[in-house]
Parts: sequence; C-alpha cells; structure tokens
Amino acid sequence: MKKILIVDDEQDIVESLKFVLEAADFTCYCAYNGEDGLRLAKEIMPDLIILDVMMPKINGYKISRLLKYDAKYKNIPILMVTARSQEEDKLIGEETGADEYITKPFELDEVVKIAEKYLK
Repeated sequence: MKKILIVDDEQDIVESLKFVLEAADFTCYCAYNGEDGLRLAKEIMPDLIILDVMMPKINGYKISRLLKYDAKYKNIPILMVTARSQEEDKLIGEETGADEYITKPFELDEVVKIAEKYLK
C-alpha cells in the first residue's frame, strides 16, 4: 500500500484527509507541525506528502525546499494545501518544489483524485 504523509496544524483537516485517503486504500501518517512532519518524512519515506504552508515550528515552504533539494527525497510528490491563494504564494510553492498547489477550502474528493494521479 502507498504511504501518504499529511502535515497540517488543523486537526479537523488532517482527520478528514486521513479518512478519505484511507478509504481509497492509502496508508496515512500524520504530523501536526512542520518539525514533526519533516522528521516523519525522513523516517517513513512516504510515496506522497500533503503539506500545509502556515504551521508552527517550520512552514511548508521550508519543508518542501529541504526535501526537494535532497537527492534522497526529491522525487516524493508534494501537494501543498493552504489558505493562501494569491498568485505570489503559488509561485513560492512552485519555487520550493511543490508539485501541486491546492487552496483551502478544498473538496476532499479533489485531493484524493490528485493523490491517485501521482501514485498510480
């Protein structure tokens, strides 16, 4: 089974994503701040990461940059989810290596479809 790491400081978002992704036959791991998210990413080597931008300790942009510039992790797709919908925010997401930029609020089914696209 494919492993997905969900990193977001909003527990309800994490729980909702975990529920729909596990229903779609993915194994989910969760972290509620950037520091734990980065550590878990390196420990479990997920097949995909769903990453919030604004979080305590380390923000999503920095996590994305750290993983994408490391040869060991650079091929892990990163779906960035954020309330920040400005064009400049999307550009920063792309510059830091995010493969997709999804703005909140989002449809859970949409996130599952995007995840499946990267993991099939």
